[in-house]
Amino acid sequence: MSIDFIFMLTKDDQTITDARKYVKEIAAGGVKHIGFKDIGLPINELKQLAEDLKKEGVKVYLEVVSLDAESEKKSAKVAMDLNVDYLLGGIRPELIASLVKDHPLKYYPFVGKIEDHPSILTGTIPEIAKHAQQITSIDGVDGLDLLAYRFTGDDVPLLIEEVCKASKKPVVVAGSIDREERIEVVKTKGASGFTVGTAAFDMEFPSKKSGISGQVETILEMTNN
Repeated sequence: MSIDFIFMLTKDDQTITDARKYVKEIAAGGVKHIGFKDIGLPINELKQLAEDLKKEGVKVYLEVVSLDAESEKKSAKVAMDLNVDYLLGGIRPELIASLVKDHPLKYYPFVGKIEDHPSILTGTIPEIAKHAQQITSIDGVDGLDLLAYRFTGDDVPLLIEEVCKASKKPVVVAGSIDREERIEVVKTKGASGFTVGTAAFDMEFPSKKSGISGQVETILEMTNN
């Protein structure tokens, strides 16, 4: 099964201030999916960033990390205004799905109980899997955003497997993917995609090339092997 690598122009759960300078380098490295968060840059700069990404012909993702209702609604409207391809995150699918369902973007809310910032995922695996089944039944929800490696429980591979089984739609695994072992888990447990942000900017992946292009090369090799 193929899986998408989504490069997030983010560090510590917010968009990096100089995100635009990396766009061409990341796209030239072969990344077809690039995203950013709803916090870290003002809206006018997020708009410029989204325009840069569209010029490179990649799929564009906006991930919501704000947890209050008003911020979540605002971010959904921003996503539509920016004309991104995917809206990830948020914890109110019943509210947001109705706002975005007539827009061509794909909406992937968080599954399970999300707390704090940086976000963590709490609850039991059966509870989270049941939630996955419930929210993927909502009209306007196109998939799920699973913070698997922010899970407070012990068995992350089982969590991913059970959520992917329960979900009626694709699952993207986001957050704290910082080594090959974790990429292998998401590849083999049924996810449709995964995100990497902070780990790449921290140069966590071993690579022959320096800089972000080296990180991109390594992560794509791990994705496609």
